[in-house]
Amino acid sequence: MTVNGSAEPVIAVEGVEKVFDVRRKAAGTLRRERHQVRAVDGISFTVPPGEMVGYIGPNGAGKSTTIKMLTGILTPSGGRVRVAGIDPSRDRTRLARRIGVVFGQRTTLWWDLPLRDSYQLVRRMYRIEDARYARNLDACVDLLDLGPLLDVPVRQLSLGQRMRGDIAAALLHDPDVLYLDEPTIGLDVISKAKVRDFLRTVNAERGTTVLLTTHDLTDIETLCSRVMVIDHGRLMYDGGLDGLHAVGESERTLVVDFAAELPPVQVPGARWVRSEGPRQWLAFPAGDSAAPLVTALAASHPLVDLSVREPAIEDVIARMYGAA
Repeated sequence: MTVNGSAEPVIAVEGVEKVFDVRRKAAGTLRRERHQVRAVDGISFTVPPGEMVGYIGPNGAGKSTTIKMLTGILTPSGGRVRVAGIDPSRDRTRLARRIGVVFGQRTTLWWDLPLRDSYQLVRRMYRIEDARYARNLDACVDLLDLGPLLDVPVRQLSLGQRMRGDIAAALLHDPDVLYLDEPTIGLDVISKAKVRDFLRTVNAERGTTVLLTTHDLTDIETLCSRVMVIDHGRLMYDGGLDGLHAVGESERTLVVDFAAELPPVQVPGARWVRSEGPRQWLAFPAGDSAAPLVTALAASHPLVDLSVREPAIEDVIARMYGAA
């Protein structure tokens, strides 16, 4: 989608809110009182065509509610949503032809039918031309290794096989946007690798925009150049992984092997973490260079070996949640 030669956002969210009315029993009475729960609280962001974005947060943060508003399942209480230029809640049928959705804990395939028959039903639902359907099916079968599974009923597939089948079904009609909700949940290492490789290929070759929600942060590090962090319905961070480390005040670790066992070493710009024999761990801000620390240590102590360990994204996110 372009306007005057410039890319127009394929997803545009402006000040979106979603408030639910819930009834709770009042203390000491049989009467129920109505309360409002603000699941999404004034979120704004845009996603340009072809970008892969990680959308992460703890359970109850508002991720699934956001996805449901982007797909038209829920209507926002306030704000504005546009996907591929369409208001999802007003024109769900037209939007359905422009998006693909995969929920890790639910399947869109027909339980008692073989994969091949499920795909034929998808073809009819989306009115996919024969040539385009054959081309897309062949590509998905090849990249996701689905050939031996096409004649197997869905109920007989393993979780990893079914997930690969669901992803293929979501892409047969060439959607502009693909929403993935926990696509690798419960998968073994080999299945996860296949899914990630396939998503990278689809994004690179077709330019499909991908919005990925997951608790497996390796998915984010492997696939996404941009990450959005949501908590309590509010957007806490939107940017690159490097910036996320800075916002989360993450630390790198300098692991030093000395020639002999020493008491805890104190170096300006770092803090001692722990010791194990002649090895010591020193933490320092992720944005700082390790060179001054190494120079200071080498000048005052005989070194045998050293290494720098990057911060784990899980630790960064945990620090952000704790601060919030």
